[in-house]
Amino acid sequence: MTIVVINNKGQYNHRIGRSLQYLNIPHELVSNDLSIEEIEAKNPIGLILGGGPSIEGAGNSEEYIKHFDVPILGICLGHQLIAKAYGGEVTTSDTESYAQVKINITNDKSLFEGLGSQMDVWSSHKDEVKTIPEDFEILASSNLCDVESFKHKDKEVYGIQFHPEVHHTPKGSIIFENFYKICQRCNDD
Repeated sequence: MTIVVINNKGQYNHRIGRSLQYLNIPHELVSNDLSIEEIEAKNPIGLILGGGPSIEGAGNSEEYIKHFDVPILGICLGHQLIAKAYGGEVTTSDTESYAQVKINITNDKSLFEGLGSQMDVWSSHKDEVKTIPEDFEILASSNLCDVESFKHKDKEVYGIQFHPEVHHTPKGSIIFENFYKICQRCNDD
């Protein structure tokens, strides 16, 4: 009953683990160079793909995305890896920045449940998803980025450009709680 957090060597990966710990969500932070078999041995109910400096440094993360049939949440680089794995396009942003932005939530049925139509988040816009994969839908956007969040239409696979694990995203813990509920619901089915 553990969520496996994939460390893609980003500066906030340990904060993801700390955020989950504060919320009493069982988790384990692991390296992105573990084999699929090593991840399978942990019997995860979900995966969180953390942020990182570049797609080139993402280890086996892209393989995990297509292999595991559990809910997946990609954060920043993890979001971009999901897009790439499913055939979307990731490019350098026109407005490279780290800033608090207001996102507009267009679908609040699962990951954004209880958050309303807007949310302040801390977002990194060095690289971003320019074109979503065919089987995905946009859940949130901002004036800096058209794809702040997306979801696979048939699977519990989510991506968010922003960082829910930092205090600059005041309601970020709700994202983690909602993702945990999604994982529990899928595990019960």
